[in-house]
Amino acid sequence: MDISVVIPLYNEAESLPELTQWIERVMRAGGYTYEIIFVNDGSTDSSWDVIRSLQQSNPCIHGISFARNYGKSPALNTGFRKAQGDVVITMDADLQDSPDEIPGLYRMITEEGYDLVSGWKKKRYDPLSKTIPTKLFNATARRVSGIGNLHDFNCGLKAYKNKVVKHIEVYGDMHRYIPYLAKNAGFTKIGEKVVQHQARKYGKTKFGLDRFVNGYLDLGTLWFQSKFGVKPMHIFGLLGSLMFFLGFVATFIILILKCVALCSSSYDFYVTNSVYFYLALTAMVIGTQFFLAGFIGELITRNSVERNSYQISEEF
Repeated sequence: MDISVVIPLYNEAESLPELTQWIERVMRAGGYTYEIIFVNDGSTDSSWDVIRSLQQSNPCIHGISFARNYGKSPALNTGFRKAQGDVVITMDADLQDSPDEIPGLYRMITEEGYDLVSGWKKKRYDPLSKTIPTKLFNATARRVSGIGNLHDFNCGLKAYKNKVVKHIEVYGDMHRYIPYLAKNAGFTKIGEKVVQHQARKYGKTKFGLDRFVNGYLDLGTLWFQSKFGVKPMHIFGLLGSLMFFLGFVATFIILILKCVALCSSSYDFYVTNSVYFYLALTAMVIGTQFFLAGFIGELITRNSVERNSYQISEEF
């Protein structure tokens, strides 16, 4: 099979028939063998009924329906597990992503050898309340991930080699960082394609301020996991050692001041009145906690079933 189109959706019943007809038209024109995988993320409208009716007229359509709303990342991850095409295309269901981009994305994967190609909505039709946070988010993501050639990490329109989606796990809200996940999995040939962005035709946007804030929190989590996910003692042990050193220095200063006080009858010094005493005590407690956190992290890592799971690019 040439192409699997994975489409997560939530309350997009109105747009599904038009989107399906558009995809079918593109696939026929290109002569592709394909499947369309709709992942219904607990919609409360008639989206699932629409998918059922569409499948009756086209056996290439497959549907997966969650019992409740889990989020876009679980929907994509479930679709990836089911996808059989050599190239996997993801797009949103709101008609803001154009299926006409599929042939170009497909060629970049099959002919130019990219592992992943991300769309770039260079000209957007979103309100400023969405475009400005998006620009800030993408600038930060480029800096942290080291993927400097991508302008739009969160674009729903992406293309992947099949083996890429089988070797990454998209969970939580990590769909924003799929290029970063792919890079951490060893798929480093990541490209970008300028794609057409269309104004929303049906329904309303799912974007909110909470997604912007959560995006930065998830980016911090992903950065930490990529750096210290299998070696937590390296960071917690370092911090613990630093805090113990500060505590030792503070204790040494206290001893000197106490000795001076004992040698000088005119100099009264009480340890509990010194700020260095509390600094030393706090530093030693925090240092101990960091060491314990690193130790527990190492135990968890060593007992993880994935601790020695590595992707092998070639084997004889």
